[in-house]
Order: sequence, then C-alpha cells, then structure tokens
Amino acid sequence: MARADYLWIQPEANEAKVFAGELRNPLERLPVLLDAKVVLPEAGNVPYEPASDHFGVPKATGDMRFTATRTGADGVLTYYQARFGRTETKSVNDLELVPTESGGNTYQLVFKGRPVAASQVNVETSEGWRRTLTPAKDGTVSFVPYIPGLYVLEVTARVNNGSVTLNGKKYDDVRHTATLSFEVSR
Repeated sequence: MARADYLWIQPEANEAKVFAGELRNPLERLPVLLDAKVVLPEAGNVPYEPASDHFGVPKATGDMRFTATRTGADGVLTYYQARFGRTETKSVNDLELVPTESGGNTYQLVFKGRPVAASQVNVETSEGWRRTLTPAKDGTVSFVPYIPGLYVLEVTARVNNGSVTLNGKKYDDVRHTATLSFEVSR
C-alpha cells in the first residue's frame, strides 16, 4: 500500500485540492485515510469530494485546514494536518506551523496550543526549490519566500507520550505530520 509522505492543500480555480505524497511527486492514488475532514474556523461540517488522487474541498476566504489519520500495517499511527494560508496567527490543528504575524515570514511550531521545538522543517516550492530549515529552540523558523509559486513547509514529530488506541487497536508509534502551504504571487 502506498504511504503518503504528507498532505498539502493547493488552490485551483474555484476550489482547493488536498494531495498526498510530495509537492513535486504527488501520489497517483490516495492512500487509505481515516477521519478525513475539512477544518474551517467557525464553520460546521464542510463537505469534500474524494477523487482517486486528491480530495476536492471548497475554497475558503481565509486560512483552511484538512486533517486525516492513517494506520499503517507497520504499527504506525499518523495524524496528517494540512493548512493553507498564513493570515491567522493561531493554531487550530494539534500540530501546526503558525505565522507569528499575519503574512509574515517567521513561523512557530505549535503542538496542542503550546510552542514546541523540532529538529527540522522542510520547505519545497512548485518550482523545485528545496531547503531544510533548523528551528530555534522555541520552534520558530524564518525565511523569505522570494520565488513565485506554491510553497509547502512540512514537519513530522514523533510523539512517544504513551500509546494511542484507535478503533480498538493499540499504537505505540504515533506521528504527527503538519504542512503549511501558501502562494507567492508571480
């Protein structure tokens, strides 16, 4: 079974699409994901349309999020948490890269409302530019996005604070993978 490296949100025309894999190498077929949902602050249950290689979601006027869970045959439970937009300066998902100021170039990693450190944040653009950023001790990373196109920042954190039981199965290896995507105008 294919394994998604991460999920990211990408606007297209009048909707947005949630893809799996890597920005420049999306999976041709979505992996089996559980509990998939669109997360919009102050919105109820928002519908989405599954396709073979993406989820179609309504385009939001502000920042939008999408979450899903994957249970691997290898005993790994992964929580995927994707965010598009960098106007809101508060976190909504459990793990999120949050702009420290609206539209700014510094982002702080927040886990369940509290800043946390990370070993690295990966950055990739639709134009093929890639970097690995080393966060400060407070979980912040900064860079100036100067290349026009779509940017995806990705971080994965392994959570070893006990096991999680989901649908009657116990998982000792729990991971959170978060992305923040945004566009820089051409």
